Amino acid sequence: MTIRQPLVSGQFYASDITKLENQIKKSFLHKKGPGTLPISKREGKTKAVICPHAGYSYSGPCAAWSYKEIAESKIPDTYVLIGPNHRSNKTSISLNPWRTPFGIVNVDKKLGKAIANKSKIPLGDQQQEHSLEVQLPFLQYVNKQNLRRIRILPIALSEDVDLHKLALDIKEILMDQDKEVTYIISSDFTHYGSAYRYVPFSSDIQKRLYKLDLGAIKLIQKRDSENLKKYMKETGATICGIIPLLLLSKLVKTEGELLQYYTSADLAGDYKQAVGYASIVFR
Repeated sequence: MTIRQPLVSGQFYASDITKLENQIKKSFLHKKGPGTLPISKREGKTKAVICPHAGYSYSGPCAAWSYKEIAESKIPDTYVLIGPNHRSNKTSISLNPWRTPFGIVNVDKKLGKAIANKSKIPLGDQQQEHSLEVQLPFLQYVNKQNLRRIRILPIALSEDVDLHKLALDIKEILMDQDKEVTYIISSDFTHYGSAYRYVPFSSDIQKRLYKLDLGAIKLIQKRDSENLKKYMKETGATICGIIPLLLLSKLVKTEGELLQYYTSADLAGDYKQAVGYASIVFR
């Protein structure tokens, strides 16, 4: 059995178990985080969360909001991780177990094979893609009492995917297999600055970045995919997870709640380069 090894351990998050646990704890307790650690109750359900995939020192407090929701909700049969494919123009599904400093996370192979076969999506190890890996330590942390029980299904999306067909296929297969899932959508928001080749304005940067991202977030909350596509085209907003976000709008029926939004520059203090982070929950 091939195990998908960590790609960004020691870069985006700590490679040492103790340091990683402290890093995640600090994310929950950070001034931009929820302010408290999750409490152990699993009553309600969380249909989906949207959270960032940058380095924990910047995006961790934002991600903690989504994972607090997950921690305090019923454990689903499978956590379906959906993120952008930064390294390839091919959509893929991973059936290999994934390793992090906290240990191995097993994959729901039955669900993955069914979706891959029905949607004609190739299998891949996603070894060079970080957007889904960054979610796993948080997911393991908030399920530390149930690590053997959790199952994931990593799906990395690119422009080659038929989102309408994939959404229908996923919903049909979930009904056939009688499975409950929670979707974890991995996306950062606007990437601003010369490093990202996106400098649409040079004054009032913080205010205008907030306005730009919150305009997209309102459409995402309403699952308004058509106007979201128009908004992206009109503004050129560099939201890296736009394809996963568009798929989500076809998978859930409830409106989303924005839990937290800020930019990396709010923490770094330098707005020459900035990336937006949002935590959104669909219950």
